[in-house]
Parts: sequence; structure tokens; C-alpha cells
Amino acid sequence: MPRHPLPEDRDFPYVVDDAKWAARHGYGSELQARRERLRVSDPNQRYFTSLSAADRQRAVAALNGEQSADRLEVRMPTGAIAGRIADGCTAHAQEQLYGDLAAWFRVDMVAGALPAVRQQQVADDSEFKAAVKKWSTCMQGRGLRYTDPYQARAAFTRSSAPDTDARQRQEVRTAVAEAQCADTSGLTATARSLDRRYDARLRKRYQDAVRDRLRLAHAALPRTRALLTTNPTDTTTTTEENQ
Repeated sequence: MPRHPLPEDRDFPYVVDDAKWAARHGYGSELQARRERLRVSDPNQRYFTSLSAADRQRAVAALNGEQSADRLEVRMPTGAIAGRIADGCTAHAQEQLYGDLAAWFRVDMVAGALPAVRQQQVADDSEFKAAVKKWSTCMQGRGLRYTDPYQARAAFTRSSAPDTDARQRQEVRTAVAEAQCADTSGLTATARSLDRRYDARLRKRYQDAVRDRLRLAHAALPRTRALLTTNPTDTTTTTEENQ
């Protein structure tokens, strides 16, 4: 299933800064529920859950490779070591698409980790923290006592409280206030400025990985078209997200 299966779904990594979107979706808890329904009804997921425990284990091994197979490892921008098995259907498909599994794994993992690294750098920046304090003051003036936007979002998206009309209205009211305070406090402008700054720094530091991932992805396009032309039949397979 794609990361954003719903066209109206959006990411707000720092703060909800679109009051019109917030007025319709709040923090997106109803979108979250719809995504879960799509996941459960996905043919791949239904097929996988229909298998016996032994067959599910075999399917995972076929998809991701046997634990005894060779492994690929790469040092991430955070300093941690990430690894994967260099075998299985996923590995074979990526080898066929990108031509060099080890090279693809390395650049995809490094370049793919940069958004999360960037967002953490922004969140740790003193300018961002100062803007968050102003945002919090604005929210308190509206009777909403939240230290930061993450706390406000979690109150509605990570709570086990029953989903009622009253709760949905409160979620929308809080999210709209968040967006308006983000604008008036300067948090939106600060977050965007810092995001661009850290993005440029990370792209420069890891320019080889960013460039090579783009090159390998572009080179894979004609191979993908050729495979789709040769094998037009739609088949159901499990995916890593389903495990």
C-alpha cells in the first residue's frame, strides 16, 4: 500500500500550518482510521493473514531472504549501522531493477534517512524552540495548554478515547487553533526557513548518495517499463509493509 493512499492526506512534520486543511481533517485521525481500513482490506494483507503460521513464516523468508544468507550493511547518517539480507524476492527484484543491489541499498538507506535527520535538527534548533514557546503562549491564550505541537497532535491521534462527534469537533478546533497560532507566532515561517537550511546542508554533505539514488532510480525506469510490458498480468504478492 502506498504511503499516502488517500489524496487528501498530508504530512506536517513540525506543526499543522494549513487552517483550511485543519478545519476539514483536524489532525487527521479520521484519515488514520481510513488508512487502517484500507490496510486491512488490502488483498496482499488478506492473503497473508489467511495463511497458517508456518506458511506465513515461509512467506516472510521468501520475501526477505533466509537469515543464513549474506547481509549488506551501511552506516546511516545517525551513525547507526543498518543491514538487510542480500537474498529473497525483494532483493532479487531490486537487483533486477537497479542493477546493483549493494549500491542501491547503500544510497537508498542513506538518502532516505535524511528527512528524519533534518526534522530532528530543526526540532533541536534554538530558533525553533523559541518559536514553539511563542506558539504555546498563543495556544494558552485560547485555553489550550500544550507545550508543543507534537503534544497537541498526540492527544488526538494516539489516544484510545472513543471517537465521538464531540471529540472530532474538539480535534478540529485544536488543530485550527494550532495552525492560526503557528502563523501569528512565526513558527510556520521559522520551521520553513530552518527546514530549507538544514536540507541544503544535508544534501551537500550526502550529495553522492542523493545523486546516486536519483541516477539508479532513473536508470530503473526503462527496466520497469520492459518488465510491465513483458508481464502485464496483475498478480497478488505480499509486501514488506504487510509483515
